[in-house]
Amino acid sequence: MSEQASKTLAGKGAVITGAGRGIGRAIALGYAGAGASVCCAARTDAEIRQTAREIRAEGGTAVAFQADVRQQNAVQALFEFAEAELSGIDIAVFNAGVNLDQGSVEGGDPAAWEDTIRTNLLGAYYCARAAIPAMKRRGGGKIITIGSGMGHNGFAESSAYCCSKAGLWMLTRILAQELREHNISVNELIPGPVRTDMDAVLHIEGEWFKSPEDVVPMALFLATQPDIGPTAQSYSLMRRDT
Repeated sequence: MSEQASKTLAGKGAVITGAGRGIGRAIALGYAGAGASVCCAARTDAEIRQTAREIRAEGGTAVAFQADVRQQNAVQALFEFAEAELSGIDIAVFNAGVNLDQGSVEGGDPAAWEDTIRTNLLGAYYCARAAIPAMKRRGGGKIITIGSGMGHNGFAESSAYCCSKAGLWMLTRILAQELREHNISVNELIPGPVRTDMDAVLHIEGEWFKSPEDVVPMALFLATQPDIGPTAQSYSLMRRDT
């Protein structure tokens, strides 16, 4: 978190799921560096507490809340906690994701397929249901879904991940329509290949293989757009068409 970071998110409260590592951690640090108060959420308590400690060590404001996005009650508790601790929620980043079934439809693991859908798509649905009332109370907000080019194109032996991200893309567009009149924008950020612990990136010639920190500028851009700014859009950091 740079000391020179512009405080463009001062006074804003942000919830980031999957904030213990990778892209989620980088966005949490980036938002805090821009002045936001951040709630770091994930299944692994030690990791999100470490992210929150790093933010506080740099003079930022952060809390941590352990939650499994597959569990609706846990997600509801997360957003209730965040709204109280941050004095409101202005930004929500739905980043928690897995890619558990990398076999063919015929030969893959149905339980892993279902768990991928539950985490990546149902988890985002639960987060949206919990975030919307809090954002309405603030008079508006920004929802950012972390999508994938694989949800726009599809790849063999990745059906669970592709289908979950395709569903997330459509959920993004539907939420944008439903929430436009409430000054809540909903956009998809497609990072493309990022070097993370869960990364099983397809090796595409000429592609830009990023660090998690490379995703932060776009996440900041989307979080700082005006209320009448873009919604229902997909912003890709890939070098190829998605």
